[in-house]
Amino acid sequence: MLKDTIAALSTPPGRGGLGVIRLSGARAREIAGTLLSPVDWRAWGAHLAELRGRDGAALDQVVATFFPAPRSYTAEDVVEISCHGSPVILRHALERSIEAGARLAEPGEFTLRAFLHGRLDLPQAEAVRDLIDATTLYQARVAAQQAGGSVSRRIAPLKEQLLELIALLEAGIDFAEDDISVAPLGEIERRLEPLIAGVSRLAASFEYGALVRGGLTLAIVGRPNVGKSSLFNRLLERDRAIVTDIPGTTRDLVSETAAIGGIPVTLYDTAGIRQSGDLVESLGIQRTWQAVADADVTLVVTDASRPPDTEEEALVERARSQGHCLLAANKCDLGGCFPPGALAVSALTGEGIDGLRKAILESVAPPGAFQQETGFITSLRHETLLKESAACLEKALAAARGATPHEMLLVDLYGALQPIDAITGATTADDILNRIFSTFCIGK
Repeated sequence: MLKDTIAALSTPPGRGGLGVIRLSGARAREIAGTLLSPVDWRAWGAHLAELRGRDGAALDQVVATFFPAPRSYTAEDVVEISCHGSPVILRHALERSIEAGARLAEPGEFTLRAFLHGRLDLPQAEAVRDLIDATTLYQARVAAQQAGGSVSRRIAPLKEQLLELIALLEAGIDFAEDDISVAPLGEIERRLEPLIAGVSRLAASFEYGALVRGGLTLAIVGRPNVGKSSLFNRLLERDRAIVTDIPGTTRDLVSETAAIGGIPVTLYDTAGIRQSGDLVESLGIQRTWQAVADADVTLVVTDASRPPDTEEEALVERARSQGHCLLAANKCDLGGCFPPGALAVSALTGEGIDGLRKAILESVAPPGAFQQETGFITSLRHETLLKESAACLEKALAAARGATPHEMLLVDLYGALQPIDAITGATTADDILNRIFSTFCIGK
């Protein structure tokens, strides 16, 4: 398939100011030449041309850019045609490209070719997808760091240490008859212990990386008229939920996503919890408890202008029993009734909101997580493989301490090397590659 020239629409489908058709492969320039006239194919230059129909009539004025191999995204000849964003024009350009000999690209095939040609390693390729999917600037920055090789740079020294240990033991076995000394137990332990610690530490960084990549969900619950909807709007920094003095205004879940500390947080404003004979309100309260069960964090809101009653205390206890729970005493500008452990906030004035945002993230983030600027992993695949590698290294250490022959010890060391190679793509099976790149968009 690498011999095919591929083509795809690299901008989102629909109508817009511009749309880009991308071609990659040995015939990219030849095929583009059948659509465009005239074209100056100087490398790394943007050239004005006309997109022509099958009858030779001009349909659009476009800009064609030629990136010759190997200095292109895919390390092949790449042509990008920037048209006006009319779906008719873009479809015509893509159809003409296919008629001229190109093949419609598979999802992620441009990035797959970049990987297969050595332009990117596998963590960098996966980071390209994360960068496209980013919904906050912090997510984008982390993905850009990974696309630049931050994960690969943390894995490289660990792999190098493992290879040195393997080479040491292999040399001792291969040249034992030549009186080359085999590494003693102390030397093997000295090399394995920091290696195990490094691999385990990198695997553990996924606890924070998963939060950065996937975000979290927050259910805001409480009695009627404590200011849940007002606090929901304040966290969003815009009016999304209806706010009135009438108890039971919110009867269904209202959800919206906000960026808090660069982490996407899906907020759920819920129906006020109370005894109600109203069928619609009762259904809303049922959904409130379902939201609490599904949420990563529950924010229980109380009214600081009045003491909590027994029903409110029971609500707090039930929320705490279901997972991570924060307590916020709203309307702190009107009173001073703060339950133990509650954060004093005011949705009206904004007092305490910054502290609440910080507390939301810290309630689910591992200790010291926000000091990590780079080098943590955000992929479940990477975490799984690193744990496999660490387990094999632990077995190797136990085997060494049990005076196991080095031939058997090497089995565990090679077992630890294979998952590390699978992260970077050195020994990745085709079915894993297909699974990874199938999650990309067509034009990438």
